[in-house]
Amino acid sequence: MSLIRFAAASAIALAAASAAQANEPVKIGMITTLSGPAGYLGQDIRDGFQLAIDAEGGTLGGVPVTVMVEDDALKPGNGRQIADRFLNNDGVKLFTGIVFSNVAGATVPDIVDNGAIYVSPNAAPSNFAGKECHENYFVVSWQNDSLHESAGQNASNLSYSNAFVLAPNYQAGKDAIAGFKRFFKGEIVGEVYTRLDQTDFAAEMAQIRDAKPDVVFQFHPGGLGISFLRQYQQAGLLETVPMVVAEPSMDGVILNAVGDAAIGINVSSHWNADFDNPANKQFVAAWNKAYDRPITYYASQGYDTALAIASALRATGGNLHELDAFREALRKADFQSVRGDFAFGPNQHPVQDWYALKVVAGEDGKPVLKTGEKILDDHSDAYVAECSL
Repeated sequence: MSLIRFAAASAIALAAASAAQANEPVKIGMITTLSGPAGYLGQDIRDGFQLAIDAEGGTLGGVPVTVMVEDDALKPGNGRQIADRFLNNDGVKLFTGIVFSNVAGATVPDIVDNGAIYVSPNAAPSNFAGKECHENYFVVSWQNDSLHESAGQNASNLSYSNAFVLAPNYQAGKDAIAGFKRFFKGEIVGEVYTRLDQTDFAAEMAQIRDAKPDVVFQFHPGGLGISFLRQYQQAGLLETVPMVVAEPSMDGVILNAVGDAAIGINVSSHWNADFDNPANKQFVAAWNKAYDRPITYYASQGYDTALAIASALRATGGNLHELDAFREALRKADFQSVRGDFAFGPNQHPVQDWYALKVVAGEDGKPVLKTGEKILDDHSDAYVAECSL
């Protein structure tokens, strides 16, 4: 065979291989928490993400996708092992799903340092927003601190002069209290860090009672939040010490579990089921049709994460080999978020609005979250100036 014929044959073979590769579904590695008391958080992220795929008939942005889902069981080592297998055995270049910041801390660096993209639907620790930001790391949910900054602002708007604050002793818990304190203008009369696996809060209830605060701020997601609120009620504190929280401490599942005890609790959030925009109406209707369980913030974040990824896949034709183009397309955030206005800031974390919500009795008598006034407008996070992107 002549060199010319050989070159032509090689070009044809290469083109055929590229075409075959283009027809293969894009693999998305979803590492999330599916078991234990916090398992519903990951389940809702997974199922919200899948709703967006189902709405497109199995594609995102017109590109066929395969979502590979694994349970990290809220263990950082598990998350890291799953990521390693996805990267090295399955050739995954696009990741999402992590719920908890301790799992993210052990897992995300390996993903982004190995030339893959990670798009967070939930966990967003402070270090990854600032000095350790990375061009391959995007967050669709919020930055951990900013989530609770909204609660601090809400407590200030409600004219509380002092607060008792509690959160689990891990990165997200530390970020939560830091965020609340950054925007709360009153005095902190008690600061307690609980265990991430704690179920008995009797000692903390006694401390709150002794401190006699104007308000309590607490961050306990998933099953922790259900346990904390039930014990808060049983201790008789709901009648005497009001509570201001951010959305993870009063999601749809927690609200359903504690019932009327939650009425009157003030909540801050970037999303609620009653948001009046076309994307959210479509999402809420699809969720209620597909699943017989409460809708949560986690589900909305999973859905929005899929929409963000879809926008980048659409713009690049699903080509993850040209990461510069994919990153640029993702940064544009060219999708209609269920929360309304949404943009990525310079550190690839959200710039978005935050609202005051309150638990009230619905038309059927059951407690619901009702959206009130806007708390923060086009709010970013405290670490963006430290990021060198």
